Amino acid sequence: MNETNPCKSCDCAPREADTRLGRRLEYASLGWNATEALVAISAGLLAGSIALVGFGADSIVESLSSLVLIWRLQSHEADERRERIALRLVGVCFLILATYVAADATLSLIHHEAPKPSPVGIGLAVVSLIAMPLLARAKRRVAARLKSAALAADSRQTDLCAFLSLILLVGLVLNAAFGWWWADPVAALSMVPIILAEGIKALRGEVCADCH
Repeated sequence: MNETNPCKSCDCAPREADTRLGRRLEYASLGWNATEALVAISAGLLAGSIALVGFGADSIVESLSSLVLIWRLQSHEADERRERIALRLVGVCFLILATYVAADATLSLIHHEAPKPSPVGIGLAVVSLIAMPLLARAKRRVAARLKSAALAADSRQTDLCAFLSLILLVGLVLNAAFGWWWADPVAALSMVPIILAEGIKALRGEVCADCH
């Protein structure tokens, strides 16, 4: 009696390939975000930039999310439990980050803490603004093929990183060019609603339409 390999008659092979691609994307994301966090937080502390430190803290959140996704993508099989864990962990981290950024930016405004110009921060924001949309798009495509809500949420984080890069860049440039010290904490505060919205979506387990 001839036995057939079930993987030849289903989508196991393509799914395994997409899972490996997803892991590679997450490893790349982890490496970039770890570097980004180190550079942004160091430059932010030196310049006294709340927005830059907040951007680095966001990179830490994204690094944690990448670690969760790497754990999730160790198997190509559907695993709803791991999907839920990933979404909830991301949501909690986002809420913590939003609280931190809001508190520090508010204190900065109250005490009129003027950050020093940060060429390193500006350069980092420019590179991130270019790289993150490309990485997010690649993650989103794999998430749609795998029907992975966790990977889709992670791709939204990467999209958010690009948007935060733009906000950060505007704040840093205005401060460097015109000495508008308040532009930095205002830029940081403008991040908070975006971070909160993504955190709530993750905690609710909301997924993009492509992942249904």
